[in-house]
Amino acid sequence: MSKKKWPVHLTLLLFSAVMFYPVLWWIGASLKSNMELGSPAIFPAKWMWSNFHDGWVALPKYTFTYFYINSFKLNITTTVLTVVSSSLVAFGFGRIPFPLKKWLFSLLLVTIMLPGQVTLIPQYVMFHKFNWINTYLPFIVPSMMGGAFFIFLLVQFIRGIPVELDESAKIDGCTWFGIYWRIIMPLTKPALITVMIFSFLWHWEDYLGPLIYLNSVDKYTVPLAVKMFIDTQSAVSWGQVLAMSLVSIMPQIVVFFLAQKHFVEGIATTGLKG
Repeated sequence: MSKKKWPVHLTLLLFSAVMFYPVLWWIGASLKSNMELGSPAIFPAKWMWSNFHDGWVALPKYTFTYFYINSFKLNITTTVLTVVSSSLVAFGFGRIPFPLKKWLFSLLLVTIMLPGQVTLIPQYVMFHKFNWINTYLPFIVPSMMGGAFFIFLLVQFIRGIPVELDESAKIDGCTWFGIYWRIIMPLTKPALITVMIFSFLWHWEDYLGPLIYLNSVDKYTVPLAVKMFIDTQSAVSWGQVLAMSLVSIMPQIVVFFLAQKHFVEGIATTGLKG
C-alpha cells in the first residue's frame, strides 16, 4: 500500500466498521439475555446458546420447522412459476413480432413504476371474491403471470442474443417454442438465475402479503412466525426473537452466495445490447 493511499483505506475501514456494527450487535444480541440487551457491547457476558433452541420451540403447537416448510413450499413454487412465466413473456417481447408490441411493452414498463400499495385493496377485494383468502393462491396465481421487472430484465438479455441463431433454427424446422426451449433458455441461464435469486429473496422476506391473505397459523410463513413469536409472549425474550430473526435470513444468505457468480454475470451482461 502506498503512503498516499493509506488514509483512503483507513477511512473506508472505519466506515465499514460503522456500517457493519449493527449486524455484529444483532448476532451478539441473539446470544444475550434481556438484562444485557441495553449494552452496546457486541459480545455478551454470558453466552445464551439456548436462545436458538428455546426460540425454535417457543411457539405453542408449532416449531419453526413447520414455518420453514411452509415458506420453502410456497417460495419454491412461486419462484419456479415466476421464472418460467417471465421467460416465456420475455421471449415473446424479445423475439416474436405481433401487433401493438411496442405499446404493450411500454405499458409493462409503466407497471414497474406503480407502487404496490395502489393495487393492494383492489387485489384483496378480487381475491376475496374468488374465495382465495387464507390460501396460497394469491401468491401462486400471480406468479404464473410473470413479473414486470423480471420480464424487462430478460427482454434486455434476449435482445443481446444474435437473431441469426433463430433464423438458422427456423431453417432446420424449429418452431417458436423450440427456439425458446433449445436456444434462448440455455443462453439466458445467467439472467434466469438472477431472476430466480431475486424472486426467492423477495418472496422469502415478504411480510405484508402473508399478513393480509393468511389467517390460519398452520399456513404462516417464517416472517409471520417471528412476529407471532413477539405477540404471543407476555414477557418477550428478545434474545430468542433476535435468534429466530437471524435464523430466518439464513436461506437468503445461502442462496445468494451459492448463486453469486451467476448473479453477478447476469447483472453485468443484461442490457449490453438493445
